[in-house]
Amino acid sequence: MLRNTESSYGLIAITLHWLMAIAVVGLFALGLWMVELSYYDPWYQRAPKVHKGAGILLLLTLVLRLVWRLGNPRPRPLPSHSRLAVRTASLTHALLYVLLFAVMLSGYLISTADGRSIDVFGLFQVPATLTGLPNQADVAGDIHLAFAITTLVLSGAHALAALKHHWIDRDRTLLRMLGRG
Repeated sequence: MLRNTESSYGLIAITLHWLMAIAVVGLFALGLWMVELSYYDPWYQRAPKVHKGAGILLLLTLVLRLVWRLGNPRPRPLPSHSRLAVRTASLTHALLYVLLFAVMLSGYLISTADGRSIDVFGLFQVPATLTGLPNQADVAGDIHLAFAITTLVLSGAHALAALKHHWIDRDRTLLRMLGRG
């Protein structure tokens, strides 16, 4: 089934969730790797282009995911979940969305600080609209790294919570996001 039900996530929500999880981890790893490349490395020019293009595609995926989430019912919390657990999960999800937008906005500000648009794998260009701020690339770079680390840490806590539900609580939380709930 494509759509969510009251008891399970649909294929679209599951696919968007895991696609974004893989992309976030991959972009984080690529970002850390590419800033260490020397000028003479063959990936010195290529890696940032891949990082920027994938970041823009991740932003589009995030927008699609939010639109899908707004127009699609979320499964009800399991009866075993406490009110605190439900609120914590909701807050964590909201914070992850805010952090992802902040990471992408700061990445955009780094990439367009010099007035050049971002090429997305030759498919389209994202124009530079906000340029010339004092130390724009440096300030946005510091923010980008801090929010990316925070996103990864919070995502790790989110994953650990899912594993706790699966192995300790022995409930269907993780199975629902794997499409087997």
